[in-house]
Amino acid sequence: MAANEGPTRPLEVLGKPLCRVDALGKVTGETRFADDLSMPGMLHLKLVRSTVPHARIVGIGTEKALALPGVRAVLTGAEFPIPFGILPVSQDEHALCPDKVRFVGDPVAAVVASDELTAEEAARLVDVRYEPLATIASPEQALKVPEPRIHDYGDGGNIHKAVAFDFGDVPAALDDAHAVFEDTFFYQGNTHLALEQHAALAHVGTDGRVTIASSTQTPHYLHRAAAKVLGVPASRVRIIAPPQGGGFGGKTEPFSHEIVAAKAAMLTGRPVKVS
Repeated sequence: MAANEGPTRPLEVLGKPLCRVDALGKVTGETRFADDLSMPGMLHLKLVRSTVPHARIVGIGTEKALALPGVRAVLTGAEFPIPFGILPVSQDEHALCPDKVRFVGDPVAAVVASDELTAEEAARLVDVRYEPLATIASPEQALKVPEPRIHDYGDGGNIHKAVAFDFGDVPAALDDAHAVFEDTFFYQGNTHLALEQHAALAHVGTDGRVTIASSTQTPHYLHRAAAKVLGVPASRVRIIAPPQGGGFGGKTEPFSHEIVAAKAAMLTGRPVKVS
């Protein structure tokens, strides 16, 4: 044995079939994910999402939904004037759209009911009237269409930021290169599809603290956004992140349904679940 070598030890982890510490709870069904959670007196929430890609919201008719037995409340963008976002430069998201939708699926309203099926039925009864705006489907089209703007921030029109970088003698580098390749690459968008979809349960305790249990990968981001949008001190907001059935980065930002469920719990005084 060399002077600088210590005694060898057998590997204790690598290459050995060790049991996961959370395996037993998962294979027996004891582990509770966000959608497994429930509370006495719990109400159910469903979002009403935009059916058009880009439009102004002219009006939202809630009368038919409110008239359905079992419906407790219908929320619109008027309840969420404070914007939020994942980045400092993009604080222009709203839990429910107040005046304009920017993609198919943008949340416009929310229905709270005594059971999930009633909430789904009531959501279909909410009448949203739109004034269509130009649909911008590609970066190339966005460069040609400065108005209407999809986002109000940025350097102008539908350009978020115009920056040019030039380091060193680029023409000389290209001339001296062994080979120069020019092409245009297009990669179709995709989204993560975890076995466990999004779900959240919110309630207000007897001490007035708002608790949100959500299938989130970033409880601290959600904590900050929820406190801001709800107008509640951060010390009065608690976030619980239960075990997850997959995320892959698809749950790494605050989402509308989490904040809307919390607002609904504050308005109704009942636990509210969305899934």
